[in-house]
Amino acid sequence: MSSFIGKTYRAQGKLLLTGEYFVLDDAVALALPTKMGQRFEILEGKNSDLTWESYDSDGSCWFSGTYAIPDLELIQSNQTEVALRLQQLLRQVFSHSNLSSQALSGCNIQAHLEFSRHWGLGSSSTLISFLAELTGVNPYQLLEATFGGSGYDLACAQATGPILYQNKTAQLVKFQPDFAEQLYFVYLGKKQNSREGIQRYRALGQIASETIATVSQLTHDFLKSPDLDAFESNIIHHETLVAKILNLPRAQELWFADFWGQIKSLGAWGGDFVLATSNREAAETKAYFQKYGFTVLLPYAEMVL
Repeated sequence: MSSFIGKTYRAQGKLLLTGEYFVLDDAVALALPTKMGQRFEILEGKNSDLTWESYDSDGSCWFSGTYAIPDLELIQSNQTEVALRLQQLLRQVFSHSNLSSQALSGCNIQAHLEFSRHWGLGSSSTLISFLAELTGVNPYQLLEATFGGSGYDLACAQATGPILYQNKTAQLVKFQPDFAEQLYFVYLGKKQNSREGIQRYRALGQIASETIATVSQLTHDFLKSPDLDAFESNIIHHETLVAKILNLPRAQELWFADFWGQIKSLGAWGGDFVLATSNREAAETKAYFQKYGFTVLLPYAEMVL
């Protein structure tokens, strides 16, 4: 019987408040672990194969796959494309680990998301964090060999609160502003592919060191915002800068031009969640977004760890 059977692991999701793609070039970013994450359980399987089951936040099993040990050949799955991506990831894990895939013989791994898998809050990063912890692999090396990225999401996976992140180094910071009740996260329903976003950013060429320094300073400005007015001013500055460099319109211009507060894109521009500021009542704020078909509106306190 595998020594892994009976083990459990949980990792938080993530939001990138500042830094956007510039964190790839070592800009200082403010990252927010989410209260929702992904939980993994390792149970005893029915035979010597590895079976994997992934459950969405509503309890439905959206993916299942069975792999032969030790070569991790795919035996069966309800989603072949997903199963092959997982196969590649598992093979990378054991190519970096002192363990062999025999360690997973007879295991049934169940992954339980606490947020919708369409939300882009870190289903991949929590998975990498779990596999790295399980097998003793450096999570950042595993990320580099698979999905790519800055690694801020891996830092969020086990953080106990908001962090300043730069070049695989995380610093725990206090970010619970007095105006937190006036901050909301709105789901746009336009999930972005992180790898494609990184490729688009890299296609821009070398980003000037002055730009990286400005983005880093803005991160510190966000962290020190004394009130909502200052916070909104930082949003305008940050969004204007990023929009100009990426040659992309602001989310506010695209969907919320008549909104009374400020809208800030998060992470990969154009999808997943945005941050909205509002100095009006919660009911009025919610009604505004619902009018345009955006029904998922989460208060800061409900989302951020």
